[in-house]
Amino acid sequence: METSLSGVQVKVATLVPPSDPTNPHILKLSAIDSQLFLRFTIEYLLIYRPIHFNAVDRQVITSRVKAALARALVPYYPLAGRVRARADGSCLEVVCRGQGAAFLEATADNFTVSDFEHAPRYVTEWRRLLALEVTDVLKGAPPLVVQLTWLSDGAAALGVGFSHCICDGVGSVEFLNLFADLATGRRSAATAGFKPRPVWQRHVLDPTPFKPEPNLSTTTHHAEFNRVTDRCKFMTRFGPDQLSPTSVTFEEWKLNELKSSVTRTSRLRTLPSFTTFEALSAHIWRTWARALNFPPSQTLKLLFSIDIRHRVKPSLPTGYYGNAIVLGCAQTTAGELTGKGLSYAAELINEAKNRVDDEYVNEVVNSVSLTGPSCVPDQVGVLILSQWSRLGLERVDFGIGRPVQVGPVCTDRYCILLPVQDHSRSIKVMLAVPSVAVGKYLDLITAVR
Repeated sequence: METSLSGVQVKVATLVPPSDPTNPHILKLSAIDSQLFLRFTIEYLLIYRPIHFNAVDRQVITSRVKAALARALVPYYPLAGRVRARADGSCLEVVCRGQGAAFLEATADNFTVSDFEHAPRYVTEWRRLLALEVTDVLKGAPPLVVQLTWLSDGAAALGVGFSHCICDGVGSVEFLNLFADLATGRRSAATAGFKPRPVWQRHVLDPTPFKPEPNLSTTTHHAEFNRVTDRCKFMTRFGPDQLSPTSVTFEEWKLNELKSSVTRTSRLRTLPSFTTFEALSAHIWRTWARALNFPPSQTLKLLFSIDIRHRVKPSLPTGYYGNAIVLGCAQTTAGELTGKGLSYAAELINEAKNRVDDEYVNEVVNSVSLTGPSCVPDQVGVLILSQWSRLGLERVDFGIGRPVQVGPVCTDRYCILLPVQDHSRSIKVMLAVPSVAVGKYLDLITAVR
């Protein structure tokens, strides 16, 4: 197989099954895994610095990575299965018969390592670095896709796509760490004692009886699922051809200034300080709203994932790699968000985080179990933010060094917080905003005050 678009040639595409036999059976996914809005692919792009190998050396590395993938799929065999809806429509399940993950080998004569030091020129510029785009995993596509691409200057790009209904960010990186360690020989066998051991146990997030407050529906209580009035034809602003990707790095001193500003002006005197996430997310959300000039009465929401592994009782088992997340939701009007200052936005985010406890999670699990696909967050007025900066992606080494750049395959209207190589306390923010507002957005986002 050889295909070409924009200088990227996919030379080989194969299915890689687990290296050892696995027991064929069917595994049920949890209610949280099965949510309609999680039926997409988490797509990572890891860029490695140039190493001047000859063609034989590159093939050796490619073969080593491919073999490591097969070995990693033994303990993580559901990633080699296929996802389908359960016959009773209650949730999704994984048919585990060792069908295999997809592995693509490619070259790119139009990219060098320096091309990834800034945002892509348009949303899909890097799309071919993970050429197999899985838009609907229920149609028989593999839930895991890996593509190793050698760039023109000897650098390497590793694109990895995980079906979000099988794992969340934490779980996906636990798999990547094992995969990388097997490629380098740091772990000699997929079944040798490694930690954390992958744990399925999706039943721990099955619905459980709970008593909601009288006359209060769960959906009403959870603002992330509520519809809001569209006062500005919101979605018409965010077509892919209308967006310009941006990339802005916040060094440690900038983040400290944001936190100090928020803490100094906050009305929540009980807090000694706000977290970096709360301060930076507030700055991004408020900047986005100011740049896009929404009507003051437009309801806006910031949605972000909250890890519930240690918020539920009892805590989820170590190694649980399914979706252990619920959505935090900060909500206000555009007028209040842009007019009340940075600390106001940070307080809303802090309050959204603090609402999430064991009872809150039970409400979400029961709600999505009862309503199924209809329980989907609205898109109107919403900015979605994902925190990849603390997953450990910057440490994933397949034997060619640690990545010098980490990011999404496509930079679109979902905001991603990313790690910065050799600067563990810095954060890179990638977000595509409407082209008509990109200048104002960049002016505001870089003005920390």
